[in-house]
Amino acid sequence: MSEHRAALAWHRTTSDFAYDTYSRDHQVTFGEGVELTASAAPEFKGRATLPNPEELLVAALSSCHLLSLLAIAARKRLVVDDYRDLAVGTLSKNAAGRLFVSRVVLRPRVRFAAPVDAQTLAALHRQAHEECFIANSVLTQVDVEPVSE
Repeated sequence: MSEHRAALAWHRTTSDFAYDTYSRDHQVTFGEGVELTASAAPEFKGRATLPNPEELLVAALSSCHLLSLLAIAARKRLVVDDYRDLAVGTLSKNAAGRLFVSRVVLRPRVRFAAPVDAQTLAALHRQAHEECFIANSVLTQVDVEPVSE
């Protein structure tokens, strides 16, 4: 099918390498060179001003749902004018006591060029969720709670 790559780089910036002092900041390079600086979540001694792996997972799920919905809507000739989501991920402990992203709630708000009834909108979201590659790849419970315009 296809491959998708990301290159990651980290280097020590402190004279010591103690758990409390080493930097969690690292560079992630995507595809043809788009680069971002990421870190750990603040709870794990990272910088709050940088994206962390948990947020990137939430963003990937949200982005995948968006792209799936846009493709479905376009094939059905439903014109989407605007799409926004306020997605939230929850970190919990699993049965083995290990932390994992247990749930992500997507709250998409979609505005169409012409009115779309609630049943059609619900069907679009259901199909988008079923077709999302990322949602099909994770153990995380992904709930879609559309917000009405």
